[in-house]
Amino acid sequence: MSAPALFQPLQLRELTLKNRVVVSPMCQYSADHGVPNDWHLVHLGRFALGGAGLVFAEATAVEPEGRISAADTGLYNDEQQAAFTRIVRFLKGQGAATAIQLAHAGRKASTRAPWLGGGPARAEQARNGETWRARAPSALPFTEGYPVPHELSREDMAQIKASFVASAQRALAADFDVLEVHAAHGYLLTQFLSPISNRRTDEYGGDRDARMRWPLEVTAEVRAVWPASRPLFVRISAVDGTEEGWSLDDSVAFGHELRELGVDAIDCSSGGVTPSTATIPDPKQHGYQVTFAQRIKREVGVPTMAVGRITDPELANAIVQGGSADLVALARTLLDDPNWPLHAREQLQPETLGDAAYPLPVGYAVKALKRPPR
Repeated sequence: MSAPALFQPLQLRELTLKNRVVVSPMCQYSADHGVPNDWHLVHLGRFALGGAGLVFAEATAVEPEGRISAADTGLYNDEQQAAFTRIVRFLKGQGAATAIQLAHAGRKASTRAPWLGGGPARAEQARNGETWRARAPSALPFTEGYPVPHELSREDMAQIKASFVASAQRALAADFDVLEVHAAHGYLLTQFLSPISNRRTDEYGGDRDARMRWPLEVTAEVRAVWPASRPLFVRISAVDGTEEGWSLDDSVAFGHELRELGVDAIDCSSGGVTPSTATIPDPKQHGYQVTFAQRIKREVGVPTMAVGRITDPELANAIVQGGSADLVALARTLLDDPNWPLHAREQLQPETLGDAAYPLPVGYAVKALKRPPR
């Protein structure tokens, strides 16, 4: 009997994922000067133990000023690289493929961690050297109460592009299997794409083609240093959330360009360039962003990843089986139950429980799959 679609392998270049369950990047705001620590090892390691096919490290900054907060991870020095190498080694030892999302926060940088109240960093962070001036395509703040960012010069853009390339090389040295460029959620690359945040008058602002130019340049240079044997993903916000912003039609056009650059999968999320969610489906609805992944997969002809309130194994399996997306990413659901992939497999095909064709992670026994009563 063949495995459910959710648990069939997927070949991407020379990487074979054992299933379609992906651990979505989840910022932990727990790093030490950008260095992942034991918290990150345990946080990510439990997902590998739970049977996920691909485990993503959180949005990781390519330079110190690209961090969302001072507690974010980075990949711009040797200490950070060594710490990630340790984590990657453990994840692979438990049978999971590994991925990292490279990011720059742009005008959304230099904020407080959520448990400190979020929002722009305050005086106490400044005194501790934990704040800096954000940089963006245009001198436009994210929203009321946020500082006006410095408008990027051409030299600034060249420097940040080089930082993406350098971090990609460090990701390879750490032996990540998959690299993802973060062009979603209102961070720097999104800020170039959106007419809401990009008001430049040079060749990197104006019409859609001009606004796509720099994100495509960054992606092309990352692809050039990322080995041909390893997949490259790009996460996008398929829509901005406002009528006058980036649209799904724009994302389809962007997707065609990404495919031509050798991008192997598009990770389809939404929103973030402003606080508005007017054009985003109701996030209380299960699978509310699946239609974005479905259309991009159909019209661009590239594998896609669906994310957003996917909690039920039957729904996750239907997304893959029906061809809406090739991968399904989960976040909060896995925080609640890091063994969700093992439980999902048991629910969808109980007769294969403990089958040699789908081995349990190292150290697991079949009895460990049984949930305690709640």
